[in-house]
Amino acid sequence: MGKPTGFLEYDRNEGPVRSVKERINDFDEFHGLLKVKDQMRQGARCMACGIPFCQAGVMISGMASGCPLHNLVPEINDYVYHGNLSEAYVRLSKTHCFPEFTSRVCPALCEAACTVGCDGEPVSTKENERTVIEYAFENGLVKPDIPKVRTGKKIAVIGSGPAGLSAAYWLNKRGHEVTVYERRDRAGGLLRYGIPNMKLDKRVIDRRIRLMEESGIKFIYNANVGKDIAPEELMKQYDKVVLACGASNPRDIKAPGRDAKGIYFAVDFLTEVSKKIMDSGYDYKKCIAASDYSFGSLKGKNVIVIGGGDTGNDCVGTSIRLGAGSVIQLEMMPCPCSERADSNPWPEWPKVLKTDYGQEEAIACFGSDPRIYQTTVDEFIKDKKGNLTGVRTVKLTPKKDEKTGRLQMVNVEGSQEELKADLVLIAAGFLGSEAYVTEGFRVNVNARTNVETAEEGYETSRDSVFTAGDMHRGQSLVVWAISEGRNAAKAVDEALMGYSGI
Repeated sequence: MGKPTGFLEYDRNEGPVRSVKERINDFDEFHGLLKVKDQMRQGARCMACGIPFCQAGVMISGMASGCPLHNLVPEINDYVYHGNLSEAYVRLSKTHCFPEFTSRVCPALCEAACTVGCDGEPVSTKENERTVIEYAFENGLVKPDIPKVRTGKKIAVIGSGPAGLSAAYWLNKRGHEVTVYERRDRAGGLLRYGIPNMKLDKRVIDRRIRLMEESGIKFIYNANVGKDIAPEELMKQYDKVVLACGASNPRDIKAPGRDAKGIYFAVDFLTEVSKKIMDSGYDYKKCIAASDYSFGSLKGKNVIVIGGGDTGNDCVGTSIRLGAGSVIQLEMMPCPCSERADSNPWPEWPKVLKTDYGQEEAIACFGSDPRIYQTTVDEFIKDKKGNLTGVRTVKLTPKKDEKTGRLQMVNVEGSQEELKADLVLIAAGFLGSEAYVTEGFRVNVNARTNVETAEEGYETSRDSVFTAGDMHRGQSLVVWAISEGRNAAKAVDEALMGYSGI
């Protein structure tokens, strides 16, 4: 696929990125696209490798390698190379219902497993995908998928994050009547409220939701199933129920002084900012100048983010846009290597140092990388009124547990240090599903509070109740959630019809 010698003739080239100085003044997306003729050359770099690891979607050494959706990557790249973006969209839509989301926020598992990347720069599959889907939208190729025949079967999907939307999309396409219940005021879940607007403009989500509604899917908002709506009532109304409520319990940092005023979970912080942006009609100046956030104005404030993952990085970038005077990011683990270690060969996911947009912005604004590795909070410091004034950190070092043989990060005695802090954002991950939902539907959960199913299955311990996404597999990527939604939809379809057309 592509041009057999293209990877030798053309260098990898990515779309334009707005400068830090410009982009920190708004919440617009900052990563643009190449012109189509230039993107065609990127499609040409797909080398007809024979074994497309890019679309394998398998686990190697406990890490995903290749696309979990099994997108037809070489075929799509070939159509991009030939400039046939319409047919590229047809191929892409066979396996993927929301490429406009993953082409913006996915870490590109496909590219990490690209054969060209074994000894060079991988094919820019993610940008090829975005070019294809945006071309399809601009040219009216993405239309409501209204089924010609309805089955008469009714399904409730609880949660409108990527897993819930995916399940709803495929079940509706099959001809079932689908109703999505969302506890917030808008659809999207993590896509809308956990990912900042500069990574995924919320109008992109709105565009897709309108199409889903036109396709016959019903959305009910401000409907918190398990609290406002009794699960047993839904069980009576619907033939099947799909639980896709995410891994919504944030992991806390239980250190002395945790009750200080000025400590927030990252997801609550990002949610509040995203909602303000949407409610203001995307008036960024108004949002940046606002002081009526629950955390007040960040103008000139010292912000500390606990957690080194994507959410932590998003908190860094958001804090900078809100005018923070300094931002520090604490990471428990050691700094990764700059290149693959011998123990981490291709096509495994590369465990290498990544400097994301938030860190790039912090370096440009404050002169240094905001990350402090092998460090955690030992104590939150507060004044007499209970207001946060700083944190006492402690260094960590790896130590093997004699019983389990696992490496653990343990405190280094005498390594404490005090840092000023007006606001602390906890981005330490999530612990699993929320009890009021799982208990309300009377489904079993495992030790991590993820909803329990048979291995590679999606039906829960309760008949007619299925699950998908983070609620099922634990905190993961958007692309995995979309894959889970499709697989759960297939399981529901088989249970209803005796076979599946999904």
